[in-house]
Amino acid sequence: MSAESTPNPIRWKLLIVFLATVFMALLDVSIVNVALPTIESSLDASQSQLQWILAGYALLFGLVLVPSGRLGDIFGRAPLFLIGVAIFVLASAACGLAPNAPALDIARCFQGFAAGVLNPQTIGMIQEYFRGKERGKAYGMLGATVGVATAVGPPAGGAIIAAAGPEAGWRWIFFINVPIGLATLVAALVFHPRPMIRPVEGRGRRDRDLDPVAMVLLGVGVFAVLLPFVRRGGALGGWIWASVAIGALLLYLFIRWEKRYGERGRTPMVDLRIFSIGSFSLGASLSTTYFAGMTSIWVLVSLFMQSGLGYSALAAGLIGLPCAVSSGTMSTLSSRRAFDYGRRIVVAGLVIVLVALAATIAVALLTTHGVSIWWWLLTLTVFGAGGGMVISPNQTLTLNEVPNEYAGSAGGVMQTGQRIGTAVGLAVITAVAFAVLGTGEQSSGGRWPIAFTAGLLAIMVFVVLSLLIGLRDVRSRDAGTSS
Repeated sequence: MSAESTPNPIRWKLLIVFLATVFMALLDVSIVNVALPTIESSLDASQSQLQWILAGYALLFGLVLVPSGRLGDIFGRAPLFLIGVAIFVLASAACGLAPNAPALDIARCFQGFAAGVLNPQTIGMIQEYFRGKERGKAYGMLGATVGVATAVGPPAGGAIIAAAGPEAGWRWIFFINVPIGLATLVAALVFHPRPMIRPVEGRGRRDRDLDPVAMVLLGVGVFAVLLPFVRRGGALGGWIWASVAIGALLLYLFIRWEKRYGERGRTPMVDLRIFSIGSFSLGASLSTTYFAGMTSIWVLVSLFMQSGLGYSALAAGLIGLPCAVSSGTMSTLSSRRAFDYGRRIVVAGLVIVLVALAATIAVALLTTHGVSIWWWLLTLTVFGAGGGMVISPNQTLTLNEVPNEYAGSAGGVMQTGQRIGTAVGLAVITAVAFAVLGTGEQSSGGRWPIAFTAGLLAIMVFVVLSLLIGLRDVRSRDAGTSS
C-alpha cells in the first residue's frame, strides 16, 4: 500500500511532528533578535560576534537545503529528518551552555546546519503523504506554522528573558528547544512507517545519483552569495563584495553542469525542468522577494522600541503577538481556498500587507506628537493577516505541480531562495535604517522614527516586487483560461 495510491492513516500525526520541528527551527531565526543586547552584555560579545549569531545560522541553513533535500529524495526522507532533529537538539543545548561568544557562534552554525537538513524533508513528506485538497490543508498548516514562528519569536524571547532574567534568559531561549526536539524525535520514531531507510517512490536504481560536483558548486555558490549580506556593518565594504560575483559565477557553472549531467543520461541534483513549471518558478520568485522584505520588520520593530523608545525586550516582543495569531488564522483559512482562487489570494494578501506597512509608518512618525506606539497592535495584526494570505497559499500553489520524486529538492530550492532573500533583505533594510539614523542618536531616539520609516519603505519595495510577480501569474492564467 503506497503513499501514492492510498492515504497513510497516520499522516495527520506525522504532520504534527513535522510542524513542531519546523516551528522549532524557524523560531530560532527570530527569537534571538530580542536577546542580542543581553547576549552582548553577558558574554562581552563584539559587534562582529553578535552578527555571527545571526549570520552563522542563516549561512548554514541556506547552504545545505538543496543537497539535503536531494539526499532525502534518494534515500528516504525519514532518516535525514531524524538526523536533522537530533543535531538541532544537541546544538541548542550547546548554545545554552556556551561559555563565550565564539562558542555560541559555532553552536549556532550547527543549529543552522540541522535546520537546513530537516526542513526540506518536511516539505517532501507532505508531498508524499497528502494529495489534492488535503495537501492544500497540510500546506496551510505549514504556512501558518511559518507565519506564527516568525511573529511569535520576539514575544517568546522577551517573555523568557523577563522570566529568567537577562543573564540566564538568553540561555533558556535555546534550552527550550531541547524538550521540544526530544519529544518530536520520539514521536517520529514511533509514528513513521517502516522501513525508514528507503528510496522515495518513483525513483529507480539509476536515479540514486548523488551528483557531488553539483553539491559543491551549489553549496559554495550559495555561501559566496550570502556571505557579504549576512556579515553586516563594517564587514560589508571592500573585498568581501567580490564574493557575490564569485558566487554568481559558481551558480552559473552549477546550472551548466546540471544541464550537461542530465544530457549524459544521469539524474542531476536539481532537475532544472522544474523551473519550466510556471507555478513553481513564479511562486519561488515571489517567495524570495517577499521574504526579503517581510522578515526584517521584526528587527526594526525591536530596535525602534528598545533603542528608540526605551521599552523592554518583553514589550518589544509582545507587540507582535496579535500579528502571530492573525497570521496563523489567515494562513489556515486562505490555504483551504488556494485551489479555488489561485494567486488572487496571494495578490490580495500583498495589497493588505502594503496598507498595513503604510499605517505602521504613520504611527511611528506620530509618536513624536504623542501618539501611542501601541496602535501597532492594530496595524501589525493587519500585517499578519495579509502575510498569512501570502506565505501559505503561495507555497501550496508553488509545489502542487512538482512531481513527488523531486519534492525534497524543489522544496530545498524554494527555501534556499527564501534564505537568500532574507539575508539580502535584512542587510539592505537595516543598512538603510542605520544610514538614516546616523551616530550618537540611538540613546535619545531622536531620529529613530525617520530611520524606522526609511527601513519600512525599503520593505515595501520588496513587497511591491512580489505583488508584480503575483499579478503577472494572475494575468497569464487568465489569458490561458480565456484562450
